[in-house]
Amino acid sequence: MNDGSDGSGDPDGPDGSDDPNRRYHVDGEVVAADSATVHVEDRGFRYGDAARETVRVYGGNAFRWDRHADRLARSREALSIDRAIPDAELRDRVHETLTANDLTDARCEVSITRGRGANAADRFDPRIESDPTVVVTARPLPRGGVGSDPVYDAPATLQTVKTRRTSNRAVPADATTHARVNETLARLELRVTGADEALLIDADGHVAGGADSTLFFADGEGLKTPSLDGPIVPRVTRSEIVDVAEEEGIPVEEGSYTPSEVREADEVFLANATWEVRPVRTVDGIAVDGDGGGVSGALTTLLSRLFDRRVEGACYGGGRES
Repeated sequence: MNDGSDGSGDPDGPDGSDDPNRRYHVDGEVVAADSATVHVEDRGFRYGDAARETVRVYGGNAFRWDRHADRLARSREALSIDRAIPDAELRDRVHETLTANDLTDARCEVSITRGRGANAADRFDPRIESDPTVVVTARPLPRGGVGSDPVYDAPATLQTVKTRRTSNRAVPADATTHARVNETLARLELRVTGADEALLIDADGHVAGGADSTLFFADGEGLKTPSLDGPIVPRVTRSEIVDVAEEEGIPVEEGSYTPSEVREADEVFLANATWEVRPVRTVDGIAVDGDGGGVSGALTTLLSRLFDRRVEGACYGGGRES
């Protein structure tokens, strides 16, 4: 693989180890990395009973914070984690974490667990009275916006895997949680082919996106992406790409698609908060033609540039012209 297993492209040590000088925000306090711990009885640790959100920070500004805060609130609502801190305070903790690490361009992860219940006979019971645990982490990433270099090493190779996307009837896709066994199993399958990202399908055989990314593809009639009617993660970056395309007058179709339709597409790309727009080179070992045989076709390139312009204007004050 070209990147770390979480698709982050973290610029840490060659062995993936943490920077020993890094600081984390744990329950209202900024602490050193080796002191950043949660209790072994915390439900987020024991059961994955926690909401999480990944936010890209550009120039010290959390990009589309309001959308991320709304999605985090939906995740908490789905899990019935009620005692959360106000959005303004949570945003302050994000900025305090960035300041403590002297970062202006980064990936921040916000986690809110159900915490741990005291003196409960059944500690698995989510109805026990508890105080949420709130953790914010930050890792450096390169500058984004106009003229920026991508965080990934190369266009992605995408592989359809046997692991199926968890049904909405099991875990709502709108609930972004710590329980990521499904995605982990999907990524483990990539050890055979060495692909960069796993393409999951749902119980009906339709594509549901990457293990850690939203899938987009084009077939000459516009942009296509799996519909949120299925078990599709409603990523903020997904919404941003759809908005960019529609503003440009590019037709966007949200529907149900088979892996063969993706393999036959003219262009394919993945999107998430860290990668932004990442073109796909091959799907199941089959080369994506792109525009005139290139990896990144005309539509992918255009959307990537328009996304960069949005970032530049929203977070860097339009400091660079495309």
